[in-house]
Amino acid sequence: MTNFRTMNLHIDTRRIKGKRDAMIYGHFIEHFHRQIYGGIFDPGNPLSDAEGFRTDVIKALRRIKVPVLRWPGGCFVSAHHWKDAVGPRRVPGFDKAWRVEEPNTFGTDEYIAFCRKVGCEPYICTNAGSGGAEEMSDWVEYCNLPHEGPWAKQRIAGGHAEPYGVKYWSIGNENYLGGEIGAKSAAEWGRFVTESAKMMKRVDPRIELSAAALADLDWNINLLRNCGERLRWISLHGYWDGLWQDNTFAGYEASMVFTNTLEDQVARVRGLLAAMGLQKRIRIAFDEWNLRGWHHPRVDTGLEPEEYITPRDLNDDNRCYTMADAVFTACFLNMANRNCDIVGMANFAPVVNTRGCIYTHKDGIVLRPAYHVFDLYVNNLGETVLDTYTSDDPVLEVRDKAGNRAETGALDTIATLNAEGGIVIAAVNKDAANPREFRVVWPGGSIPSGYCIHTLTGTGTESCNDIDHTGAAPEPPRAAAYKPEDTIRLLPHSVNIIRFGADL
Repeated sequence: MTNFRTMNLHIDTRRIKGKRDAMIYGHFIEHFHRQIYGGIFDPGNPLSDAEGFRTDVIKALRRIKVPVLRWPGGCFVSAHHWKDAVGPRRVPGFDKAWRVEEPNTFGTDEYIAFCRKVGCEPYICTNAGSGGAEEMSDWVEYCNLPHEGPWAKQRIAGGHAEPYGVKYWSIGNENYLGGEIGAKSAAEWGRFVTESAKMMKRVDPRIELSAAALADLDWNINLLRNCGERLRWISLHGYWDGLWQDNTFAGYEASMVFTNTLEDQVARVRGLLAAMGLQKRIRIAFDEWNLRGWHHPRVDTGLEPEEYITPRDLNDDNRCYTMADAVFTACFLNMANRNCDIVGMANFAPVVNTRGCIYTHKDGIVLRPAYHVFDLYVNNLGETVLDTYTSDDPVLEVRDKAGNRAETGALDTIATLNAEGGIVIAAVNKDAANPREFRVVWPGGSIPSGYCIHTLTGTGTESCNDIDHTGAAPEPPRAAAYKPEDTIRLLPHSVNIIRFGADL
């Protein structure tokens, strides 16, 4: 039976887990369906600026202070040749990952321009499929060298005299998967990354490199033994509700079951890095993650566009993105904060359209529920994560996607300190139907006399946002007096940020 215990959250401001890097609130964009063309880049639309970028999207991304944006893939990059997408004469090509023609009108220069408009760091993922070390290192030359070499000179000739100074680069994308173009064995990958990293860092030793990885012992040992001294990051991906072929969404309860495994990959990679003595040198970039996997059925076998392209429109059904997505997103961000000592970057995949937190249409945008989670966390949560613990944790009895009985914790909490030294708690109530309460247990000393709570919820778990309809959005902040014995009440299926202190 589901229990209704009042959880105790034990807070001691002297127990600090670490400072989170703002890059855990990063995002990702790929040349898939409407993410680039008709998404962030829409020349001719009245809402776009003179360079073709959607100003409403830029404004929304600046609101959530996007710190880093990974591009151009994703699977797309494993057959993408960046040199076709720079300069005055763009060479269209057939995108062998997604089986559409790529016009290459959005390339490196446009991407850097977009990042600068948003105010975020660029993070370029390179072609480790059909490409190689020289192509990758030429890309670093194009972006980062002042004038040396033909590619830096081509950038200058194109009107970009100053180097772009791209710091973050990833070697490959999911090259461990058989379906990825240019898939490689563990042994092949270790040597490939070594030679690619060698050439890229010869061009610019200041860059920070990541490489495609997963929580697999053999893959990572081969990678790290060969290239550990050249890497600063190891890349992980996670999509819990895989919808690649079948677009049947996991319901709210099943989505809550997925939160049980959020930390699994991080824990395994943490242990491996520690065993190899690399835990102080290499951090985790969880550079693709989302509750929902992208729907792209029959990409290998479809004969007509109606079989393998048209179904991708199902990704853009706003009714599918509900409080389940918001609550899961908050639980993921809590996990990343809790592991701030080793998770230094995370990239929600994608940021616009498909499963993104922003949906574009010709007349404007829709902010899906997950967007509001980023808004709450980025603009309210503190940067110092406290090492809290809980007691009397309530448990929910739920069913997973297969209909099997399962359990999950009803509440997910973290506590932080903001720049002013105030305590800010993120508290998620996963219970679909019932409000839940928790009590803060203080170690003594000065106890706040009030708090302000920001809450994101909806009228039901299926609440969604669409054109001319908002069913899931933050409520106006509510201030309340506080005494040490008080409990804090959380609405059902809600994401909450609670700020304690006198500066409310």
